[in-house]
Amino acid sequence: MIQTSIPCLFMRGGTSRGPFFRASDLPSDTATRDRVLLAAMGSPDRRQIDGLGGAHPLTSKVGIVRPGTLPGVDLDFLFAQLQPDKDTVDTTPNCGNMLAAVVPFALESGLVVPRGETSTFRVLTLNTGMQCDITVPTPLGQDGRRHVEYEGEARIDGVPGTAAPISINFLDTAGSVCPGLLPTGNVRDTITVTGADFDDFTLEVTCIDNGMPLVLMRAADLGCSGYESVGDMNADEHLKRRLEALRLQIGPRMGLGDVRTRNYPKMTLIAPPRDGGALTTRSFIPHVCHDAIGVLAAVTVATASVLRGTVCDDVAQLPPPADGRSRVSVEHPTGEFSVALASREAPGVPGGRVVTESALLRTARLIMRGEVMIPHRIWPGA
Repeated sequence: MIQTSIPCLFMRGGTSRGPFFRASDLPSDTATRDRVLLAAMGSPDRRQIDGLGGAHPLTSKVGIVRPGTLPGVDLDFLFAQLQPDKDTVDTTPNCGNMLAAVVPFALESGLVVPRGETSTFRVLTLNTGMQCDITVPTPLGQDGRRHVEYEGEARIDGVPGTAAPISINFLDTAGSVCPGLLPTGNVRDTITVTGADFDDFTLEVTCIDNGMPLVLMRAADLGCSGYESVGDMNADEHLKRRLEALRLQIGPRMGLGDVRTRNYPKMTLIAPPRDGGALTTRSFIPHVCHDAIGVLAAVTVATASVLRGTVCDDVAQLPPPADGRSRVSVEHPTGEFSVALASREAPGVPGGRVVTESALLRTARLIMRGEVMIPHRIWPGA
């Protein structure tokens, strides 16, 4: 039987990668669409040997884009997180790395046209209702037309070489999935975790969502230094069991309900910085230690670092905001991630400050243009 072909561009966005589709090229009903995405990525299979997936959560991601449907919005973006060995398609979280490839994809596929030497478009992330302005370089080419520029001098840790800068200015990320920035109502909570295969333990955490729901905790409270390698973290089954028990227990307190099948909240261990940053992180997504840190997770960690009374406040080495602006360097296993924050004093508000703006720099690249083939029995096509 002939296979079904679906146009797509395979793109790197930040430190993630995956296929991008126009929404109009996929099935309109969610159940069929999810079966198509699973087939395209080769899930469920640990190696994803029969699809485009890279056998890791960071390379098991999909972007779906369409023209904007709200006034002032240029593009709608739906992010889908798949898992190599599971048959789940999760469209509830954000992904700031894949977000970096949305405008390049839209320009490459003709959903929008360049607007000058740089082109800025407003993007709505359908997963959470978050909006941002994304700016990409679009210089004139030798053919007299404007194209996305991928070559440049911008460098981000976790990606080899350099590339053209992509600026992402988040407009409103507080409470992207949770009921608010501090979903428990506190800058710090003390929780006792019980488990069948480990001793009960009590630790202090900060539950926060400024683009990504996180549970932040001091690495030392779990018997870690916070500087362990990713391999050592992933090999520590005792630690991972304790983190998952904490995640399941605290999910309802964050207004997230039962999180057993969800990819959030992310569990993030923090420690004092070692390389000149504000603090060091080890972030689980949620069961595998991240080789770096997600874009929106970095924004959320940076936010917790400027709020008074959080667990980050104990370890972060950060001067007071100058004119309400801070540059927070978040260290991770393969480098650092800098977030620019604007905030203002807010007496009476938990944490004492309100973050009004967050911006960061990413890069992206078009890797392959073509069609992904899926079995005809899954979807015969439009």
